[in-house]
Amino acid sequence: MAQDITALAAELVDMAAADHRLAAGANSDDPAEQLAWRRLTARHGDRLREIMDEYGWPTAELVGEEAARAAWLVAQHADRQLDVQRRALQLMQQAVSAGSAGPRELAFLRDRTLVNEGRKQVYGTQIAGVKDGAPVPWPCEEPERLDELRAEVGIEPFDEYVARFSSA
Repeated sequence: MAQDITALAAELVDMAAADHRLAAGANSDDPAEQLAWRRLTARHGDRLREIMDEYGWPTAELVGEEAARAAWLVAQHADRQLDVQRRALQLMQQAVSAGSAGPRELAFLRDRTLVNEGRKQVYGTQIAGVKDGAPVPWPCEEPERLDELRAEVGIEPFDEYVARFSSA
């Protein structure tokens, strides 16, 4: 079993590394890069579904911190597989409740899933685009409480968060 977990952790870390290598393809003007990104995220989403079916949410206790973060990244980017995102959200919520996963990552996944469902996000983590040089979030449920809600889960205030996108 320990060998299986070690292999699983290595596989998740490798998936995140591949994700980082091809991430530029997500917003590329090159159709080949876009297709490569979609194929990669679909393959990873399929594999994460299998992992969740067998192990539940891959927590840091199970696979280590780096591999747990990699699993979260794969779920984040499974945009065309809402079933995978919803299942990851459910399992990760249980892990957060048990103290086995972080509320910050859960908040990002919750927002990503809500936006992919065409609903308003909670924490303002998902950016729709840029208007007059400033990043604009997808619509939020309670924009007047955004920074308060973000603080509750350990996310910096919205203005600080988007400043990183503006200066890039």
